Amino acid sequence: QVQLVESGGGLVQPGGSLRLSCAASGTIFRLASMSWYRRAPGKQRELVATVTSSNSTNYADSVKGRFTISRDNAKNTVYLRMNSLKPEDTAVYYCNHRNIRTGENDWGQGTQVTVSS
Repeated sequence: QVQLVESGGGLVQPGGSLRLSCAASGTIFRLASMSWYRRAPGKQRELVATVTSSNSTNYADSVKGRFTISRDNAKNTVYLRMNSLKPEDTAVYYCNHRNIRTGENDWGQGTQVTVSS
């Protein structure tokens, strides 16, 4: 059973930075595709960034150049570095684990990011 534990959210001023972490257990982490999603109040869930098992990355247009996703397979952890944060980045951020063999998805509990002065 895959378990994902996110951390690193909080309140930050516009222009500030945060780093989210997601620690995984119960998985062969290096074989998984890992993503960050977010859901803002009143909006649908949005894919923010993905890092594949081969370390390829892709980003939503709204965060390109500001956010960086990375993974540390030795620590079974995926990160999301968020710079130049804007109020519209305010959302609950969720870690997603996708088993590339079965297609099964698992989710973390979410961590709140609030960008406000």
